[in-house]
Amino acid sequence: MKTLKPLLLTAICCALGAAAANAGTLENLERERAIVLDTYLDQALQLAERQSKTRVSRTRLIDLERMVLRDKSLSGKNTPRVRKAFDNYDLTFLVHASTESNRGVLDHWLEQIGVSTHSLMNTRLGRR
Repeated sequence: MKTLKPLLLTAICCALGAAAANAGTLENLERERAIVLDTYLDQALQLAERQSKTRVSRTRLIDLERMVLRDKSLSGKNTPRVRKAFDNYDLTFLVHASTESNRGVLDHWLEQIGVSTHSLMNTRLGRR
């Protein structure tokens, strides 16, 4: 009985984890976009490591953006998440939008959130 208990608990946890892992195309796109931006902004990464990680993530992001654009199930939904995603095209479809504007992904993202090179150069490191 003692060896059956851990096995039963493991089976229950696996079943619950499998049931919660049902993410749609938009959620997968958002997760991958967050990973790409986190990689760009991670100060602990060396340049070669950052380039390697972003190259792989950028390819996945392109595929996910295409999947979201072609997802027929999203066209009938009028949820706040879907509306916001398509209203903010330049932030949602980051790789496509940066390609259209002939900019890098990070440069395009910073421009869209209102951060310019001039504003970055004028900042001071301080404590709040």
